[in-house]
Parts: sequence; C-alpha cells; structure tokens
Amino acid sequence: MEWFGGSNKNYQFEMFSDSHFAILALLLIVSIGIFLLKKKLGAINLQAAEIGLSASLIMLEITYHLWMISTSTWNSSHSIPLELCNISFFLTILLLITKKKLFYEILLFTGLLGASQALVTPLLSYDFPHFRFFHFFCTHLMMIWVPLYFTWVKGYRPTIWSVVKLLVFLNVLMPVVMFINKLVAGNYMFLSQKPNSSSLLDFLGPYPLYIISMEGLLIVLSLIVWLAFREKTELQEKAPKYFAN
Repeated sequence: MEWFGGSNKNYQFEMFSDSHFAILALLLIVSIGIFLLKKKLGAINLQAAEIGLSASLIMLEITYHLWMISTSTWNSSHSIPLELCNISFFLTILLLITKKKLFYEILLFTGLLGASQALVTPLLSYDFPHFRFFHFFCTHLMMIWVPLYFTWVKGYRPTIWSVVKLLVFLNVLMPVVMFINKLVAGNYMFLSQKPNSSSLLDFLGPYPLYIISMEGLLIVLSLIVWLAFREKTELQEKAPKYFAN
C-alpha cells in the first residue's frame, strides 16, 4: 500500500508536471461547466448530493488525520487545521449542510483567493496516485467549486457588507491563531514568520510588517471578488437614473 504510506519515494510531486496541469485543467473545465449548466442544475433538487458531498469531505479529512497518525507525521506544530485553507474547508462543509449565507460570504473570498493560490503553487510532496495527492486537490477544488455552485446555481451573491464580515472574521481569528502558534511553536497562517520557500509574502516586507501588508492586499483582492460576483443591480440602484440605460 505505497499509495497510503508515509514515503514519497515513488510519488514525488513536481509543480507544473503533467498531474499538476491535469488538476488545473479539471478546475477550469468543471468551473466553466457549473456556469454553463447553472439553469439545468438549478432545476434539480440536489440536496441529497450536497449532504453526501459534505459527508464525503468529512470522511476524507478524518482519513487524512488517521494517515498522519499512522505515518507518525502528525504534530501539533503543523497538523492542527488552522491554516486559511483549513478554515475554508470547514466553511465548505458548513455551507453544504446549513446553506447559511454567512458561511457563503466568508468562503467565497477565502476559497477563491486562498484555495486558488494553493492549487497553482501547492505545498505538496506526494504525486498521483498517492492518497495525499487526492486529499490535497479534492479538498482545495471543492473550496472553489462549492462557492461557485452556490453563486451561479443557487443564486447567492456577496454584498459590500460581505467584505466587512470577512475582515471582522479574520481579525477575530488572527489573535487566536497567534496564541496557538506560541503554545505549539507553530506558524499557522504564516503569522509567526514567512515560509522558508519563496512566496508572495517576500514582496510584502519583513516580519511583522508583512502581516499588515497582507491584510491590505486582502482588502483589495476581496473588493475585486465582490465586484466580480455582486448582484448587478446592487450598484445600478445607487447610480443616477440616466445611467440605467
């Protein structure tokens, strides 16, 4: 069972390899498919599929932690689900189960901005067909597809207040994560130091200034996402009538 073992000797992942490009192509194809088929999907009762997907994601995450324990790689300094993508993952499950718009409002931004970056530049050591390869890409793909599905198929839309809720949520979460980082000598959400590998954070200044720069960048990118996915009438209602035509 090498595909479930702790060694990546026969499964060394390389960025922009054939398997990586296949995942990026799948991301694009399914995303376009959700948009093109939004009316047909909207006419179908998919509640059972949504619950089934959430249950599958929960089982996949439990299996992942069992895999880390079985391979002696679970460690409190890096295995607690406190990264931004972990938060997005749990929001994905909560949205599928509850359908609450608050979860959608936060996930739309954290999923599209965080998971998309993780898919393009994955911090991954295991290639296809290792279990970790499937876990990483399945979870991150769902963080994007689920909010797109709720946007295009179920008609959810962000408002400018969604951006405010996102910022409040993250700024309440940040000190909690920083406290846990100190307890376990971790670097969750890169709040203790920059990652050792090259990243966007290299352009945002030294520690701790890059945390402030990162928040500024988050605001700009979140406003772009809001402009792209907002209800068209949201700005039209505020504009002068002579702009309506």
